[in-house]
Amino acid sequence: MTQPAARSIDDHLARVRTRLERLDAPAAAEAAANGAVLVDIRYAALRDRDGLIPGALVVERNELEWRLDPLGDHRLPEATGHDLTVVVICNEGYASSLAAASLQDLGLHRATDLDGGFQAWRAAGLPVTPPLTPSGSLERP
Repeated sequence: MTQPAARSIDDHLARVRTRLERLDAPAAAEAAANGAVLVDIRYAALRDRDGLIPGALVVERNELEWRLDPLGDHRLPEATGHDLTVVVICNEGYASSLAAASLQDLGLHRATDLDGGFQAWRAAGLPVTPPLTPSGSLERP
């Protein structure tokens, strides 16, 4: 068996991104308005700290492929077919590229990610549900 060529994560990320049509925050919002599914893969501490994108599905990264595989037994109702446009969102747009490529490997050929992640969404002034305070109530801006 041939061993895969060794490369750094930066090289791997650059290679993966050649397959993606990455979206900036306004384009991701427009895609969602036109039926794309936004999928937030950030871990809970970041969601609790920074808030959520209204309407985005929250799917832990370690469950992503199982939840979005249209042929899988553990799929979400939103995983309706391989033509589904999925925009994966992480905190800053790194892990989401790798996750989107993994979804493409499952046949979700329209999977992509948000360039700059949640932080770019928030910086663009797009809607964000405020995070919870330590007491569990909503933080007010």
